Formats: sequence, structure tokens, C-alpha cells
Amino acid sequence: MTAKAHADAILNLLRTAPGTPLTVLDGSVPNGTVAPYVLVYFADEDPELPDSRPLDGQSQRYVVRAYVHSVAGNGAMARAVGDRVRSALLDAVPTVAGRVCWPIRREEGRPPERDESTGTVVMDRVDVYRLESVPA
Repeated sequence: MTAKAHADAILNLLRTAPGTPLTVLDGSVPNGTVAPYVLVYFADEDPELPDSRPLDGQSQRYVVRAYVHSVAGNGAMARAVGDRVRSALLDAVPTVAGRVCWPIRREEGRPPERDESTGTVVMDRVDVYRLESVPA
């Protein structure tokens, strides 16, 4: 439930971003999808950092990383989609039931990469965002 709730919170922030609605895809691109779109993959962990380990030994801190692909037909448009993603996620504090969330942070960003494997040129920019929470 925690993985789904955190992923849903991030996806909701992207889907409700101001401006023209973003096409937000969770983990796969359906056939026929036309760029621009945002493709998101998630990875989670339960870190045992010395400053966050509870006295009872139970893991409480939860971290999810969103690997966000901003995909468009050229580099400028991929950067523009990436900027919209950044505006929607960076410093946002989402709501996750039963959890206290910290502001979302951007950990990494890579420039757009060209992909012609489908016969159509697309540029894919990847940014990694981190959301952390503890029980409320």
C-alpha cells in the first residue's frame, strides 16, 4: 500500500500540473502514443540511516524515487516538458494517507537523448525525484 500511495501522490501532482494537461504514463507506453508525454518509473527503499533509526528497531522512513522521462519530438520540447515536470514536483509536499511527507527533491537530471528505434525521432530527458515520508 505504501508504494502505491506514494506513486499515486506523485502521478497526481503531474496529472494536475497547471497549464495544458500532461499525458502521464505509469511504467509503460501504449502502442500509438504520440509525444509529448511523461513516462514515470518508481523504485522504493526503507533506509536505515543512523539519524532516522527508531529505538524500537522498526523501519519508519520510506523513500520513493520517481524516474521521470520527459519525451518529445525534439530537444527543446523535451526540456519544456521537463520544466513542467520540475514545476509540478520540486518542493511539492504531497498528501499520503497516514504519512508525513517531506518536500519532493530532484536528485539528478540528464540531457535529452535521441531515440530513433521506432522510426520516429523522439528525445527522452530523464530526471530523478525523491519523496520521503514517515508515519503520521
